[in-house]
Amino acid sequence: MAAIVSVRNVSKDYTLGKTIVHAVRDVSLDIHGGEFVSIAGPSGSGKTTLLNLIGCVDTPSAGTVEVAGQDTSKLAERALTNLRLHHIGFIFQTFNLVAVLTVFQNVEFPLLLQGGLHRKARQAKVNNLLAAVGLADHARHRPSELSGGQRQRVAVARALVTSPALVLADEPTANLDSQTGGTIIDLMKNMNQKNGTTFIFSTHDARVMAHASAVIHIDDGRLAGREQQNGQQAGGN
Repeated sequence: MAAIVSVRNVSKDYTLGKTIVHAVRDVSLDIHGGEFVSIAGPSGSGKTTLLNLIGCVDTPSAGTVEVAGQDTSKLAERALTNLRLHHIGFIFQTFNLVAVLTVFQNVEFPLLLQGGLHRKARQAKVNNLLAAVGLADHARHRPSELSGGQRQRVAVARALVTSPALVLADEPTANLDSQTGGTIIDLMKNMNQKNGTTFIFSTHDARVMAHASAVIHIDDGRLAGREQQNGQQAGGN
């Protein structure tokens, strides 16, 4: 299957006062459609920065990032916005739900931004996803009325509602207990197997890594290897 993400010799530097922080250093990798991949490494290793580069939230200092066959460095801001909106779903460790909106409205919001669906079609899509994540009875609740695990399930539903080819999840279980975190990973895995959605998630939790089809190890901003779950090692490309 063709690569949905292709990263070539990518580096990202940040300037903090007089100090240059090398967050990502000359990373090259391919991720193919339908994969369920974990980017693993300790805090500060560059996992989140790499996800942000893949998700077009940030731009590399050097190298190229291709998503869905498009070189992101050659896209204008409007085109980048469209790429994010139509091809990429995001799941944040802090949930990033809109507090004043209901669960239904939070999940519906990307569809409103995307446009093109009539109200009944939007309602059906949102209700189906809420049922899939076990929150059909919580559609009218607000985020403050939910547990951490329930809020993360809302975030998963919101990420999937536009039927993106690629979902990026930054430490999706970091704020959850182990049982709830396992439920979230199982949910993501089910969506991956059922719909062929590509998932890339960052983690430093070995229990979460065990669910991945491949683990990409990042250390001090550098690619330290790619481990298939059958134990075979593959290069970064």
